Amino acid sequence: MKNIYRFNYNSIQELEKEIKALDLAIPVSTDLDVLAEQIVLSNGVVIPNRLAVHPMEGCDSREDGSPGQLTERRYLRYAEGGAGLIWLEAVAVNQRGRANNQQLFLHRDNYHLFADLTDLIRERAKKKETDFRPYLVLQLTHSGRFGQNKTILFNENTLDQAAGVRGDHPLITDRELEELEGDYVEAARLAKAAGFDAIDLKSCHGYFLSEMLAAHTRDGKYGGDYLNRTRFIKNVFRQIKAEVKIDLAIRLNIFDGIEFPYGWGTDRNGGIDWTEPKRLVQELAQLGVTIFNVTASTPYLKPHLSRPYDQPGVYGYPAPEHPLFGVNRLLNLARVIQGEIKDSIVVGTGYSWLREFSPYIAAGVLRAGWAKIIGFGREAFAYPDFADDILFNRGLKAKRVCITCSKCTELKAAQKNTGCVVRDPAIYLKFYQELLEERG
Repeated sequence: MKNIYRFNYNSIQELEKEIKALDLAIPVSTDLDVLAEQIVLSNGVVIPNRLAVHPMEGCDSREDGSPGQLTERRYLRYAEGGAGLIWLEAVAVNQRGRANNQQLFLHRDNYHLFADLTDLIRERAKKKETDFRPYLVLQLTHSGRFGQNKTILFNENTLDQAAGVRGDHPLITDRELEELEGDYVEAARLAKAAGFDAIDLKSCHGYFLSEMLAAHTRDGKYGGDYLNRTRFIKNVFRQIKAEVKIDLAIRLNIFDGIEFPYGWGTDRNGGIDWTEPKRLVQELAQLGVTIFNVTASTPYLKPHLSRPYDQPGVYGYPAPEHPLFGVNRLLNLARVIQGEIKDSIVVGTGYSWLREFSPYIAAGVLRAGWAKIIGFGREAFAYPDFADDILFNRGLKAKRVCITCSKCTELKAAQKNTGCVVRDPAIYLKFYQELLEERG
């Protein structure tokens, strides 16, 4: 089936016309100066501009979980690229929490190698501007049901099938969850020692902490009511706040798109129920969480909700809606959450599909107060110096932008080294060709 929703605009005016025709409230501004503004945190640390690299996994660690050659290459390109905030990809807090043997894993035997990486990032950034220091966030994760060990909190047929989990698979116990809290705190200590500015408790896209927020059907202290389902995340943030001098951040699903009682922030039709997400972000802000990176759904079930695309790839499906509806939905998540926590920093999501016109929507969003930082994920794979071109060359080059073809998603799902097949073919085309050969 041909996807009828391909990006096909020759000017920002044409895109604005489509936005109006679809009756969407997407703000646009051609004045990009706002993207260059600094943010000064309460501790005096400066985020040098309003552009961020989202955490995008490369599946290229060494066997012990430390950064590999392609990991280093990717982050040094980001360092040269000029984004004020670089949000490093999911790093497992223990061996069982790894999604695969190529996922990064931080522990006492290799944290010095992560420290080497943070030093290299800052050194490379300074070569372009001597006083430029990107703010570095490390995303801490446990892959849960999508990991090698299929750690689950509850059973649900659709989720179990998507993750390859048997219906009789044992659930993690409350005692094991208590021990896991300690693994997150220890990982935060190591992140601090490795030179990161902040840690993120990854609570999105169906991974473990995201699943925990949706554990309505689980018994015990980590399931059932709101206080139990949010207990783990709040416990860990409290402990880190008390024991580690590091900034706190969270990448958080605002809604899963999965019908209640198996989804977070959703009603019985899978639509958005804002009640608990609004409550949680307010409570986390009170606990000292500074930065909220908002997103939605899971790429394993409903990728059109989390990353609007032209081409779905073999693991996806033709887009069921115009991608601008998906962009609008993601922008609106940031708008609502920023309105709930006005003094906090919300990082917006949903810009890659907009291609070379994304800076104008990004500027519009910042000027409207819908978010304070704009993040790019797939775009960063394709165009690692996107920030420099936006800030100093007044826009993005159409021949370099992400075309939302989903090939990077296919590589990630196949646990192969992941990057942009189209814009970085010298490195990643061979991995995609291997994947095609394996499929026959």
